[in-house]
Amino acid sequence: MKTVLQAVACWVLVSSVALAQQWADLTGRFVYDGTPPKPRPLKITKDVNVFGDKMLVDESLVVGPDGGLANVVIYLTKPRKVKIHPDLKNEVPKEVVVDNKDGRFVPRVATVWIGVQKLVYKNSDPVSHNCNCQPFNDTPANPLLPPGQTFEHMLSFSQFVPVPVTCNIHPWMRGYVLPRSNPYMAVSDKEGRFTIKKLPAGVELEFRLWQEKSGYLKDVEVAGQKAKRGRFKITLKPGKNDLGEIRVPADLFK
Repeated sequence: MKTVLQAVACWVLVSSVALAQQWADLTGRFVYDGTPPKPRPLKITKDVNVFGDKMLVDESLVVGPDGGLANVVIYLTKPRKVKIHPDLKNEVPKEVVVDNKDGRFVPRVATVWIGVQKLVYKNSDPVSHNCNCQPFNDTPANPLLPPGQTFEHMLSFSQFVPVPVTCNIHPWMRGYVLPRSNPYMAVSDKEGRFTIKKLPAGVELEFRLWQEKSGYLKDVEVAGQKAKRGRFKITLKPGKNDLGEIRVPADLFK
């Protein structure tokens, strides 16, 4: 009898470990639900000879030809102490580079896994820039970057929302950085698509949705629920999980 009980206990333990080691990928696509406004040209007030012919436009709302909504951030908020796939530390880029290029921050929105990834500001333009980033309760940065120079911004604390990055020399420039204590976050591409890999399966997860012009994507329908204050909960199955099209009402951006 004792042997049988030991065998059962061993099977339960092995099954629990196997379940804990199951992982999931999450995909989806944000779509602008309405007729997008025409991009507004930016007023170039400094180094006009360098940037005046770049045809720069306001990129606070970027909608692709087929309605894909770019630069939406989706990031895990709960559980706060989430189990992280052991391979991810070796798979993510060691540096997250925010480049000053053609009078813009590239990428406009970046994510950083604190303690694993370094945030590096770079200047690829032929004139000087500065990168002014003031994260809440963390080390601020405002380096002057001559052409070809870089600067590493040391970050230690998670932020609830992406932190603005500006250039005081060229006031039309704006970007965002989201530092978090885990890698489970993504920014939608120009087609509105995103992928978050190797999330824990079989446990309830809470995500938040944010876009710079709207802030939180309030009451957007996602995973069969309204994302109150941009939050939604989901339990993923092992393997691929696709949220499909997440339609974002035009009214959120007014």
